[in-house]
Amino acid sequence: AVGFEDYLPVMAERLGEEGLMEELAAGFRLLMDPASGLITFHSLRRNAPLLGLGGMSDDDLRGMLAEGDFDGDGALSQMEFCVLMVRLSPDLMDQPRRWLDDAVAQASHFLFTS
Repeated sequence: AVGFEDYLPVMAERLGEEGLMEELAAGFRLLMDPASGLITFHSLRRNAPLLGLGGMSDDDLRGMLAEGDFDGDGALSQMEFCVLMVRLSPDLMDQPRRWLDDAVAQASHFLFTS
């Protein structure tokens, strides 16, 4: 099994939202097939060693593609890639989730105690 360390929350904290999106876009360009503008199985296989994933099986790489392929075309668009990266980073959403929980608690307190 390939280990995965989640650096996205640290990157988000250091780079801010815009900087993180720029880094994700750069990662997408690194992995995409220049002819199609998509991350295909072949472009992922060719570029996987750049990410330290050279030992992954073809089935694992296909599984990664399938995980993020929302439109079913067998490849990842930049939007699908970015959504997948965020979905694979549960810690990235911890802070916004805490803010939302706090806001709901405050609203509930205000509505039900006033």
